[in-house]
Amino acid sequence: MRTTYKKAFAQFVKKASKPLQLAIEIRVAEVCNNPRIGQQKLGDLQGVFVYKFRFNTQEYLMAYQFDYFSGVTEITWIEFCQIGHHENFYTQLKKSIRFK
Repeated sequence: MRTTYKKAFAQFVKKASKPLQLAIEIRVAEVCNNPRIGQQKLGDLQGVFVYKFRFNTQEYLMAYQFDYFSGVTEITWIEFCQIGHHENFYTQLKKSIRFK
């Protein structure tokens, strides 16, 4: 499976503390093992999945896309779009998806 990271995702991870980076790495591995673990969004964000997790007391949202239209057996690619806190998360995600 091919895994890619958009600029917003990579920058957030780079600026994060080392313990948070490790937690994100674990969550990315979980999503790669089972991409349907996140909640599928509708409307403007159709085709985007969001996986929520907690680190310390803060909740983080991780948005990603994959080829969910393909067969159930094998997923060929997954792209991590954005990660961050809930505040303005969906607004920023809509802007980044619109200007691919």
